[in-house]
Amino acid sequence: MPAVCFYFQVHQPMRIKHYRLFDIGVDRDYFGERGEGNLNNERVLRKVANKCYLPANRLLLSLLHRHPEFKVSFSLSGVFLDAARQYLPELIFSFQQLVETGRVELLAETYYHSLSFLYSTDEFRQQVEKHRRLIEELFGVKPRVFRNTELIYNNEIAREAESLGFEALLAEGADHILEWRSPNFLYRPVGGRAIKILLKNYRLSDDLAFRFGERSWKEYPLTASKFAEWLTGHNGSSDVINLFMDYETFGEHQWEETGIFEFLVALPGELLSRRDNFFVTPGEAAARWEPVGELDVPHYVSWADIERDLSAWQSNEMQRKALESLYALEGAVLARQDLALLEDWRRLQTSDHFYYMCTKWFADGDVHKYFNPYESPYDAFISYMNVLHDMRLRLREAERRDEHHIAIKRPAAERQ
Repeated sequence: MPAVCFYFQVHQPMRIKHYRLFDIGVDRDYFGERGEGNLNNERVLRKVANKCYLPANRLLLSLLHRHPEFKVSFSLSGVFLDAARQYLPELIFSFQQLVETGRVELLAETYYHSLSFLYSTDEFRQQVEKHRRLIEELFGVKPRVFRNTELIYNNEIAREAESLGFEALLAEGADHILEWRSPNFLYRPVGGRAIKILLKNYRLSDDLAFRFGERSWKEYPLTASKFAEWLTGHNGSSDVINLFMDYETFGEHQWEETGIFEFLVALPGELLSRRDNFFVTPGEAAARWEPVGELDVPHYVSWADIERDLSAWQSNEMQRKALESLYALEGAVLARQDLALLEDWRRLQTSDHFYYMCTKWFADGDVHKYFNPYESPYDAFISYMNVLHDMRLRLREAERRDEHHIAIKRPAAERQ
């Protein structure tokens, strides 16, 4: 009796424009929001919305009306929602329509799609709470399940998620953490009291996300009937099959011409027509099934690249230097209580900035090029470090202003 749990990640970063040495101290529009830069964020959002988000949302809404048993889940990053509110409000409305059906679950995450847990637990908590508030404000629901940025996970993240009140969290069902076990059951993290882990079935997920349109793939073309048979084949040996992927799979990563939308239209009916199949959301899965065992993950795992570790963001000296320099500013930025400065610093935490600096091309190169505004990882690093230089300059300027104000407020006798 396999249940199917669909989860889609929806995220677009605020990409840093080509920020030159000569811009330091002069230009504080780091993200090209006034139309500057050669890969404007508004233009990217509209392009992906027209190819993926809007048509896929319309399709899902029709499927939810056609199949009362159909359910899906999303996590919507805070930076994505901010951009949608600013540039494309109808996109927010289309997601609200989905949530209003009562069969679409929204998950919590870090607001800025950041690596904050790796560098600052306090900042991590602040971002999770900020994201929770935004989801409640826009959609009227309170997330019960957590997914960390890029499914980055270990035992400590599970404990932190439980301390924040979450009932379950998502993780990558990587072979090296599962060993002989199946990803199609729930697990309990080492040290966890009640929180449960849902693991991505990466083989079946990647059949859609990466292999669907690949003509050299031995299973091409993948039909909804064939995929439904594969899922149904887990009858008696699974509780829940977790299909986790980027939402951009539909129409952007897999273009409309591949037949991906037709596949999605047909899949719920094909699954439901076979005996005992049904759909659940992550929260429903956590409420329905008990863990079958304990999972010990002392080292970080993610869903990125073939290594499924942190190397997509920390594999070279440029990435490590950029991350260390960014989080070294935390105390000074927070002390300023300057909302504009804080927002810029938090936008700079988005994981994509460091992904663009990755030099691990080879098998994963095409993924790292996705809407990448830079010619090379080195260009990404230079622009990023120039921005950090300007931020340090802003902090010094603010300190000097404070010192000046204090000086003129001192009594005349003291100044003499």
